[in-house]
Amino acid sequence: MNYLAHLYLADHSDEALLGALLGDFVGSRDLGAWTPAVALEIRVHRRVDSYTDAHPLTTGLRALFPQGRRRYAGIALDVYFDHLLARDWGRHHALPLREFSRRTYAVLLRRLPTLPARLATIAPLMAAGDWLGSYARRDSVDLAVSRIARRLSRRGESLVDCLPILRQHEAQAEAAFAEFFPQLVAEVPRMRAELRSLSGA
Repeated sequence: MNYLAHLYLADHSDEALLGALLGDFVGSRDLGAWTPAVALEIRVHRRVDSYTDAHPLTTGLRALFPQGRRRYAGIALDVYFDHLLARDWGRHHALPLREFSRRTYAVLLRRLPTLPARLATIAPLMAAGDWLGSYARRDSVDLAVSRIARRLSRRGESLVDCLPILRQHEAQAEAAFAEFFPQLVAEVPRMRAELRSLSGA
């Protein structure tokens, strides 16, 4: 899952929204630096990623990509799933996407001095360019994937090479998302409850 899906799946507090994004930017050793609510959502974020990566519907989608591209296909699919979520946002969430996005940007910008350097660099760009809202447009998929490719330490071109293959298989990806995402949504409360129990919260 990419940014928008993680935010959608987060608990409803501002701290949960922050934690949902931090999952890609902090290491496990750094969890103690955050409040319990933020740390919990970081852990949920990682459970969501593991569940998504291992799910038969997503492994089936990655298998549509050539062997040398499957490692990167998951990233492209995550972004495409964000597009599908944003495109049909009204089916999933009562709050309009514009308002949900503004709330998220406000949370990030208020906490800017405390954010990890990489997220602190990205957050103002996210807000200024309305990255979350832009996912509703199909062309945002290519743009977002290209941005991610530039941040990869190596083989960013292999991620970009996934884009034409994704276009060939969009119908399969959309059908898989329609089946997979409700299963993930139903699973997240169980994940959160289990993590709360493990942490004694």
